[in-house]
Amino acid sequence: MIRSEGTRGTAVTALSILAVAAAYYGVGQLGLLRQVAIHGARITPLWPATGIALSSLLYLGLRIWPGIALGSFLVVATATGPVDLATPGIVAGNTLAPVCAYLMLRRAGFRKELDRLRDGVVLVFLGAMAGMLISASIGTSMLAVTGRLPFGHFWPVWAAWWAGDATGVLIVTPLLLVMRRARLPRRTDRWAEATALAVVCFVLGVVATRNSLSMLYAMFPVLIWAALRFQLAGSAPCALVLSVLAIIAGSEKVGAFRGHTILEIMLNLTILNGSMALTALLLASIVTEDMNIRRRIEQACEELAEVVDHLAPGISATAWPSRYRDERHGR
Repeated sequence: MIRSEGTRGTAVTALSILAVAAAYYGVGQLGLLRQVAIHGARITPLWPATGIALSSLLYLGLRIWPGIALGSFLVVATATGPVDLATPGIVAGNTLAPVCAYLMLRRAGFRKELDRLRDGVVLVFLGAMAGMLISASIGTSMLAVTGRLPFGHFWPVWAAWWAGDATGVLIVTPLLLVMRRARLPRRTDRWAEATALAVVCFVLGVVATRNSLSMLYAMFPVLIWAALRFQLAGSAPCALVLSVLAIIAGSEKVGAFRGHTILEIMLNLTILNGSMALTALLLASIVTEDMNIRRRIEQACEELAEVVDHLAPGISATAWPSRYRDERHGR
């Protein structure tokens, strides 16, 4: 029996590793669709594979890190052609970055529910900004050491690499974490408002990113609307849609990105996507935390009313008249 359970556990771990590798590779290929060349290095404004890697670690633990390494190797090997001396270093950086980010999040007491402002702040500054310094530093250094990148162009490529990896965590990880709480839709859900939000998000995103009047700032009210009304379940998908639309417009050099160099476009996309991710994540965390605090206060009031009813019947009817009326009318 023990041997059978051990074999089953090994099989589950192996399947989990393969699933993570497949997800990393698949999402990595999507990210490569909008890659740009900066001084000969291929960089993506949004690298969603980092969000896949960190979310997998948060869900499954450190035991699935080989899946991240395998998926990263497959992506790098297919993106850069023949494997060279830089490939092992890039793969190592792509693996170490989410692993270190995960360890820092766990050390800081991060909760996957993202129901506290603290969790949002920790994910931003430790999971994304600090953790992705590792992949950018190792990857860019390997390109420079192997001669694929001139040392004089190190910092622009490093900044773009770091920004793409960090944005991947900020945009993709919250979306995957909120999917953990997904449930079947109910008839009482706010379908009309959710549909209106989705339509406005897409239409306004297309208009704002492709209009020559530089209307990118017009996308933020949509994120605020989504966070206030639907919390992370609304703001995370909206942030992803708006970010993808901005990246497509930037790669095609249309709208607000027309007439800019690749470095300028990357800088604008980094600031825009980072600002949208911060707005969506932190505001949703604040609203969720406030709702949870209010819910706990209401629960405490109900428990106190029950205690008062037990100790001194009739007093709670005077202290909480609305509650007394609701109980009398069977509400």
